[in-house]
Amino acid sequence: MNNSKKVFILGLTIMALVSSGCATVKRVNVDKTVDLSGRWNDTDARTISKAMILDCTNQSWLPLFVGKQGRTPVVIVGDIKNQSSEHINTDIITKALEHSLINSGKVKFVASKMERGQVRDERNDQQKGETSPETMKRKGRETGADYMLIGSINSIKDETRGRYVIMYQVNLELVDLETNEKVWLGEDNIKKVVSKNKFSL
Repeated sequence: MNNSKKVFILGLTIMALVSSGCATVKRVNVDKTVDLSGRWNDTDARTISKAMILDCTNQSWLPLFVGKQGRTPVVIVGDIKNQSSEHINTDIITKALEHSLINSGKVKFVASKMERGQVRDERNDQQKGETSPETMKRKGRETGADYMLIGSINSIKDETRGRYVIMYQVNLELVDLETNEKVWLGEDNIKKVVSKNKFSL
């Protein structure tokens, strides 16, 4: 083989290696369902949260509270525990629940424990003389929550060669912060059938 052929073949080899390392990227609408692996994803979080908060705010505890207290209840989202077989960022479902609660228009919503720390730091900073008295926010005026929403994500997986079925189960509880009474229990499920090709990792 002469040198020119060797150089040509080497060039083709380098081009093939470079092109194999390139990725094709396509932008899609953030609301579009894209499920590549079958694992829990943002669409699952939004779907479950919307359905469960709709059920929660349509139950009897809400009109009973309004009738007794004469005001809209205040809710806070607590811990959503991941008890599934895979790593799940529970912050995604927590934010989806908060979004659905606020958009329901049926409850008031207060900042989480972590968020309150940031707000308190800012309020304390305003007391140091740099903020005008007219706009300075007073201490001791925080709105206390009436109820806390807590829950968990579980999963069950059944697998055979090249195929598996996975079911995610989300359980939520709305707890009266003064009495520890559970005023609402909710459960929702998502089931997926995933077929893997022989090249799957």
